[in-house]
Amino acid sequence: MMRRVIWAVMLGLGLAFLAFAQEGSAGVAETGDPWLVWKWINFAILAAGLGYLIGKAAPAYFQGRRVEIQNALTEATRQIKDAEAKAADLELRFSSIKNEIERLRGEARSAMAAESQRIRHETEKHLKRVEEQTEQEITLMKRAAREELRKFSARLALELAAQRIKTRMTGDTEAGLVDRFVSDLRHRVRSN
Repeated sequence: MMRRVIWAVMLGLGLAFLAFAQEGSAGVAETGDPWLVWKWINFAILAAGLGYLIGKAAPAYFQGRRVEIQNALTEATRQIKDAEAKAADLELRFSSIKNEIERLRGEARSAMAAESQRIRHETEKHLKRVEEQTEQEITLMKRAAREELRKFSARLALELAAQRIKTRMTGDTEAGLVDRFVSDLRHRVRSN
């Protein structure tokens, strides 16, 4: 690059001197400036010095900029890969939380079914004695048992989810997941 700059400056100076030579001494006589040749020589020295300095400094500057840009691109690529890995990890965590919630729901259903079976067995013994009274008690006990099991399973699911989320999630993500989970549970409680 430096050679090109030097050649360009020398070519420009050569063309300027050729143009000056064609004018000849008539140009000096017409303008009346006896220092015109020395001014051109001074200009040529200045242009050559500037060309040399630019040729010396420009490659290092552009090389430094190229290295900075390459480093920035490498860092950006690394950050993209890190973000993709974190996103994949979060997806895996979300799926494991969903599986855990489904498992807890299944356990709650089993416990609720066992409790319901126990209540039915007891009510059959007492049904012969006081049919109307036990029928009301059965209805109340079923509701209470279901409500208690729902609350228990919801509390258990929330505690487990909170423990897992606290260890794996950021504060913003944790708040969003808990809000969605609680609203889902409330919706299910209201619909049953």
